[in-house]
Amino acid sequence: MLLHLLQLLLLISSLAKSSADNHETAKTYIIRVDTSSKPSIFPTHLHWYTAEFTDPSAILHTYDTVFHGFSAVLTPSALAAIRRHPSVLTAFEDRRRHLHTTRSPQFLGLHNQRGLWSESDYGSDVIIGVFDTGIWPERRSFSDRNLGPVPRRWRGTCHTGVKFSASNCNRKIIGARFFVKGHEAAVRIGDVAVSGINETIEFKSPRDADGHGTHTASTAAGRYVYRASLEGYAAGIAKGVAPKARLAIYKVCWKDAGCFDSDILAAFDAAANDGVDVISISIGGSDGISSPYYLDPIAIGSYGAVSRGIFVSSSAGNDGPNGMSVTNLAPWLTTVGAGTIDRNFPADVILKDGRNFSGVSLYAGKPLKGKMYHLIYPGKFGLISASLCLENSLDPNHIRGKIVICDRGSSPRVAKGLVVKKAGGVGMILANGASSGEGLVGDAHLIPTCAVGFSDGVRIKAYLASNPKAKATIKFRGTVVGTKPAPVVASFSGRGPNGQNPEILKPDLIAPGVNILAAWTDAVGPTGLDSDNRKAEFNILSGTSMACPHVSGAAALLKSAHPDWSPAVIRSAMMTTASVVDNSMNPMINEESKKAANPYDYGAGHLNLDLAMDPGLVYDLSNDDYVSFLCAIQYGAKTIEVITRSRVNCPMRKPLPENLNYPSIAAVFAKGGRSTSQMFFRMVTNVGEANAVYRVRVDPPKGVEVSVRPRKLVFSEINTRLGYYVNVTVDGKNLAVGDSGVVFGSLIWADGKRMVRSPILVTQADPF
Repeated sequence: MLLHLLQLLLLISSLAKSSADNHETAKTYIIRVDTSSKPSIFPTHLHWYTAEFTDPSAILHTYDTVFHGFSAVLTPSALAAIRRHPSVLTAFEDRRRHLHTTRSPQFLGLHNQRGLWSESDYGSDVIIGVFDTGIWPERRSFSDRNLGPVPRRWRGTCHTGVKFSASNCNRKIIGARFFVKGHEAAVRIGDVAVSGINETIEFKSPRDADGHGTHTASTAAGRYVYRASLEGYAAGIAKGVAPKARLAIYKVCWKDAGCFDSDILAAFDAAANDGVDVISISIGGSDGISSPYYLDPIAIGSYGAVSRGIFVSSSAGNDGPNGMSVTNLAPWLTTVGAGTIDRNFPADVILKDGRNFSGVSLYAGKPLKGKMYHLIYPGKFGLISASLCLENSLDPNHIRGKIVICDRGSSPRVAKGLVVKKAGGVGMILANGASSGEGLVGDAHLIPTCAVGFSDGVRIKAYLASNPKAKATIKFRGTVVGTKPAPVVASFSGRGPNGQNPEILKPDLIAPGVNILAAWTDAVGPTGLDSDNRKAEFNILSGTSMACPHVSGAAALLKSAHPDWSPAVIRSAMMTTASVVDNSMNPMINEESKKAANPYDYGAGHLNLDLAMDPGLVYDLSNDDYVSFLCAIQYGAKTIEVITRSRVNCPMRKPLPENLNYPSIAAVFAKGGRSTSQMFFRMVTNVGEANAVYRVRVDPPKGVEVSVRPRKLVFSEINTRLGYYVNVTVDGKNLAVGDSGVVFGSLIWADGKRMVRSPILVTQADPF
């Protein structure tokens, strides 16, 4: 009797716990486990995880290469139990990331039959892994005609799925995978407002339903394609930066749903095992918010890749021009901002009073042919939603037959035009807000549209306010090549300083990222809107997403030409040879302000591949250097192990983060202090020629003293290393910092042929 009563009580307790668990909100978490603690009784780590940590049905991914652990859907109580396990180093919630949405190769200094293209055989022996929305494999950009066999070191595979078969891989697309478990778990537990994946809106396969992945893959490594254009715009030959490089596709982002950390980390694991040489990841956080490296799966996964010799290129984010908006900050990542190229797509707003305002557009439909139409600004009615031309905000009785002025923001630029079209408008003037300034990007609008800068938008609105019967028309001028100045730092490009560690300059450099022509999917039209039924083989997009694959392709060329170069050396070669002047030989400017740009805007400068091929001196970094840096920023041994996968012991004498052997120098001083100094140490490797002599030249920041010793470096052989010290001295009370609280200079080592340039920045911070 007593035994039956105890059994009943245990059953009731079990049911109560089960009921409580069922009412708890489950979420996906990524668990970092000390794998060396695995009991020998378990044949695999998965057996261990399912026996001691959680139910097999809860596990989404297991990680064993760049990261050790698993991801799983867990209730709060299950998570708490796992965190108490002595082998668990950390656990963090799965987060959703976002995409950072044919003249550019020449603009980088690449020309046929000479230079880096010919010396690297166009990157034919290098494998680029692209983490994105998949690929549309039928595009001419991905032809394998005249390519040699797949490199023997390749260990990857070609996943099949909806509308994607093994035959869609070839000697160009040598592998393709898709990672969907994190996304599906988010849909299942209600974290993502989509109905899941089906054939009409998405493909459960490596096939690209969004277009972004096809665009970035062809930017990095697209083949030569003749007669390429977007409805006549940017007509000519399209080609990627490394046309013969091989592509490995890792679909981690899903249309309208973003990209989940758990899937991204699984892709890093797979890519490292598959044998890629370069990883291109145009993905990151938004709103300029960054996480500590040990809670950032992109930082963790990329460390594992870089430690295996894989170069990782990442986008700097599109939250500029605000300061501290740059993302992907880990010092082992190469972080790429965006600049313009010397090609534009001008359009003009012509007012009835004869004034002409220049803007941009990729509209290719029926033109207005000079006919004047009444203007209207819906914002005059006092509703912000109407001023932004948001869905259902416009009254057709006011809009019909008119050109509508819409403010930029809160909804996609092309979607505003569709709202105007539905309300009966004949055209749109898309006016920048103050935050976007004068920065413009072209879009393939569905109605006649011209995007104008903030100041011109204000003038057009003032004209309308003073003349209720104001009229205007829009004229489209096609493609113009050879525009000056270029490059200009794009207004949207993520800006420094580095929000995690200001001693490390980010972004590292900029590359073409405005109005870039590249291959596109057949699944959606060039605007990406559901109502856009146009088919386009190519599309023109802007974003640091477009800049990142330029650097990925560049890394492939450099890796092909110099197989022994480490990821840090490749980055150094790009940074120290980057240009800080435009094609008018004037200092680069910012797009939104038209004022001089600085290293917080462009890092070391704009990518110049002709010079990067032969940089002379380079700044190399090893795994030990990165561990020393993590110790310097006061990460504990267990925290560092989350990133490095191995146990470390930090030295008793704490290293300094600013002494990481980076190709830039950033000095941070306390505000209001006395005259004080910081000493920096750097080590350079000669990759140029024997018997080389380099002499230093310093352009110190205003109000700062900079001394270098020794002032001459003599290398008797190549691949030898020499060190030097840089002493930065400031008078804290008289330091004349600018509006951004920082002053800039540079340090150049020159041998008469090469100039190895490093930016210097000095800033003041509030004392702790």
